[in-house]
Amino acid sequence: MLKLLKNCQVYSPQNIGIKDILVAGEKIVRIDESINLSGIEYQIFDLSGKIVTPGFIDQHVHITGGGGQAGYSSMVPEVQMSELIACGTTTVVGVLGTDGFVKELTTLYAKCKALDMDGITAFMHTSYYGLPEKTILSSVANDLIFIDKVIGCKLAISDDRCSFPSENEILRLINQVRLGGFTSGKTGILHLHLGALESGLDVVLEIARKYPTLIQHLSPTHVIRTKKLFDQAITFAKLGGMIDVSTGGTQYDEPYKCVLEAINQGVSVDNMTFSSDGRGGVRRIDPVTGENTYRPAPLHRNFSETVKLVKAGRLPLEQALCLITSSVAKNLKIPNKGTISEGYDADFCVMDQELILTDVFAKGDLMMSDSKVIRKGKYEM
Repeated sequence: MLKLLKNCQVYSPQNIGIKDILVAGEKIVRIDESINLSGIEYQIFDLSGKIVTPGFIDQHVHITGGGGQAGYSSMVPEVQMSELIACGTTTVVGVLGTDGFVKELTTLYAKCKALDMDGITAFMHTSYYGLPEKTILSSVANDLIFIDKVIGCKLAISDDRCSFPSENEILRLINQVRLGGFTSGKTGILHLHLGALESGLDVVLEIARKYPTLIQHLSPTHVIRTKKLFDQAITFAKLGGMIDVSTGGTQYDEPYKCVLEAINQGVSVDNMTFSSDGRGGVRRIDPVTGENTYRPAPLHRNFSETVKLVKAGRLPLEQALCLITSSVAKNLKIPNKGTISEGYDADFCVMDQELILTDVFAKGDLMMSDSKVIRKGKYEM
């Protein structure tokens, strides 16, 4: 059935004013000042006084659960679809963490397909923290070419739990995601988990300066673990790279404040993104005992940090929204996402004038109404 969203204050994420949006199936088919239908059956949603934005994209979530770093009982449970919907997340990218053994890539793929069947869009990165890389097929390139959900490869650097890859090993993986992207049309990115070691982004900046055409395939995340690391990330962004600020992991300062600092230093919001690291095992070191403790990273902070950018940082809403919509789609090179445009997927977040999320549409279907999730995963209570 056709759906007509009336009287929306549309942020596409740019503010394009009060519009009507016509949805057919999973797609936006028309955006106009006023759309009136007659002679056909359709469902109408009057969104007068409401703000409508693209559905949010979270590019780093442990959808099968992270953890396991303090024994079997510390493994985090998988994400439920309703948890993502409650955060406004209509597109998610699943990743493995330190554990590429108990948490398998095949299970990650199956979870992506399950989320798709339940009503949202899910992708994944192949491999995990370490080397040699883990794949479903015989290589990273083959995973990108032949597995629909795989859009990139994950690798950890500058972390005391990583495999300490050399520059040449990183270049070899970039080659794999490029080759896989050429054939599959996905472009392909190397998603780089960053730890807090002094080496930081050294090797990434070296590659970016030597081979500037490779910058588009590098996707560093967790860039605000330390002040030094974030300073390097700002340099990388000024070279043309995309940097990802984790809202739920280890941070030297609040994520929204780091974004404002980067903007003050000349970095565009088009070159920055938020991701939650949701359900990842966040390590804390007790300053007295030195004991490592872990907790699951929350899923909801991408949007709350975006709201802080507007309310505390006084960043225009249309700029702040880029961090969880259009800039993420640009980084991942996924088509038809992150923007409210004709021909794009009908993923929307609806909020009131106080920026409180009230409704969520994914693939054209209403998933949350009046701040209550009404569409849940198959086995959710």
